[in-house]
Amino acid sequence: MTSYANILKPLHLGFTTIKNRVVMGSMHSGLEDRFFNYPKLAAYFGERAKGGVGLIITGGISPNRQGWLLPAGGTMNSLADIPHHRLVTHAVHKHGAKILMQILHSGRYGYHPFSVSSSPIQAPINPFKPRQMSDSQILATIDDYARCASLAKKAGYDGVEIMGSEGYLINQFLSSHVNKRTDRWGGDIDNRMRFPVEIVKAIRAKVGEKFIIAFRLSLLDLVHDGNTMQEVIVVAKALEKAGITLLNTGIGWHEARVPTIVTSVPRAAFVDYTAAVKQHVSVPVIASNRINMPDVAEEIIASGKADMVQMARPFLADAYWVNKTATNRVDEINTCIACNQACLDHAFKNERVSCLVNPQACHETELVYIKTKKPKRIAVVGGGVAGMSAATVAASRGHAVTLFEANNDVGGQFNLAKVVPGKEEFHETIRYFKVQLKQTGVDVRLNTKASREQLEREGFDEVIVATGVVPRALKIQGSTAPQVLSYAEVLRGAEVGHKVAVIGAGGIGFDVSEFLLKPPHQPQPQPLVEWQREWGVDPDPNYISEGGMQRPEVEIPVRQIYLLQRKTTPLGIGLGKTSGWVHRAQLKKHAVRMLRGVQYKAVTDEGLWVEHNGHDQLLRVDTIVVCAGQESVKELMPKEGENTSANYHIIGGAKLAAELDAKRAIRDGAELAAKL
Repeated sequence: MTSYANILKPLHLGFTTIKNRVVMGSMHSGLEDRFFNYPKLAAYFGERAKGGVGLIITGGISPNRQGWLLPAGGTMNSLADIPHHRLVTHAVHKHGAKILMQILHSGRYGYHPFSVSSSPIQAPINPFKPRQMSDSQILATIDDYARCASLAKKAGYDGVEIMGSEGYLINQFLSSHVNKRTDRWGGDIDNRMRFPVEIVKAIRAKVGEKFIIAFRLSLLDLVHDGNTMQEVIVVAKALEKAGITLLNTGIGWHEARVPTIVTSVPRAAFVDYTAAVKQHVSVPVIASNRINMPDVAEEIIASGKADMVQMARPFLADAYWVNKTATNRVDEINTCIACNQACLDHAFKNERVSCLVNPQACHETELVYIKTKKPKRIAVVGGGVAGMSAATVAASRGHAVTLFEANNDVGGQFNLAKVVPGKEEFHETIRYFKVQLKQTGVDVRLNTKASREQLEREGFDEVIVATGVVPRALKIQGSTAPQVLSYAEVLRGAEVGHKVAVIGAGGIGFDVSEFLLKPPHQPQPQPLVEWQREWGVDPDPNYISEGGMQRPEVEIPVRQIYLLQRKTTPLGIGLGKTSGWVHRAQLKKHAVRMLRGVQYKAVTDEGLWVEHNGHDQLLRVDTIVVCAGQESVKELMPKEGENTSANYHIIGGAKLAAELDAKRAIRDGAELAAKL
């Protein structure tokens, strides 16, 4: 028996049944846009269907050329498109899941010069200005949606989802943020919602009653001139009347300056807005955003706040999320940590999506873990994420693996990251790997610093060096003074003064700065009410504020911080494409002084002497924290020409310390172990 009976219960829609309440939400993978990638796309979705999910929604497919996300993006507007999509629907249906094709018209978010919108207002995140759609163009687009849905039905899809949130075209009609029209498609909410309502009617007339129509509606715009909850409810009721089968939750526009899915957003932060809408419609309602573990999903359904739960990135992290839940193996779930590094960051750079914690995601046909016919004895030296990735994959393939870790616990740099405010999810990755080490039978030797002599003496066939990095020291006058600390010392709890200079503005510099802004004993993770107050999100599910926004209230930071870098480029420019702005905003609103083009001169009892803008300057600080990069630990690697009894390999930070990257480290380990 499982304690997750509610999320595993079937959902009956009258003409069809979804086998459980778990939805794999839409997310662009980069495979949708080229027909020759559809076998890979089919393998990707097929693996999730095999893993037990009840309903899958594809990445966005455009109904016409104007709706492309990027030039020559994925479309469904001719019979020639059908055979490729049938590969996908067949792969999913083989395992008893349902699949909807999401119809997404990008509107002014389209990254091409022939984009269109409700009004000719350029998006702040796009260099292309859209043209305003004429009445005839609007009517033609409604027909395009209906034709697209009809073709999806012919391709074997169980239904479609109409993307009406996140700031895409339909959202651009629904909200006064973009819609400045004065004709029948603009003005009050009754006119602004005419476009999506007519789309639903047209699709329903074209496909008949026994076909799922889901609509993803923005329940919280988080932009100025956004809708109120009363307007959202008016739209939801009209969509139900027009013929939708399911109502899905959308939160925020892509241009909103409030984070909605990054790891610092509390779990299930927006479910109460879904619950508020659910009270006014009779169709099943789907909750979404920052739901990643079964206990959270179960509570949402059990409490009646939603009828289904949608997760997108968690199914990148673990295709077998549902099956593991159903068989009481929740501790084996590879949890999504909401880092965005290999998923959304890739998508917004037009690269194929994957997953930091699961490099097989969207590479199911290429990164394959085949049982070995020639088991080897493999030593992995270093228990960080690179080493654990290599060890668990190698052991799962049938090799005899021994993992050596010099410290008293595995986790490496993740043990530092997990204490940073907003990165509590990193605990989950360490938990997952620990379970995998045990399950795959890896011999874990803690507090053991392996030497070359020991490795040779024990007769390993292969040695994987995953010894990671150490912080790079500061080399200026006075840099050995007690007030100079490494980032590792600070994150492990070293005492820090009230005025601090952080040297190095890469990802670790930003993390350390955020860590030092908060009181040392602040509850982790941050309580939802505090998060809402800090980011200016109206906590009232029945909000009357514009777009659900209110004035942010920022707590006074516990320290005065200078964040410094030698480079003259803007600070944080190398941070994640979809999450970097959140970190920059956090430091800015907490009055962190960010200086670039800084030369470090000397540490004295008075503070840190620097040169900035051609002038020497004293920063009167109590503590200097060094985040100026790392150095690889690779002493175990044989020198060129040196004879060894084992084959030696190097991965992760030990291989390359520059821009320390967990995504690369985990992938390095998995790819090497898949080949041995």
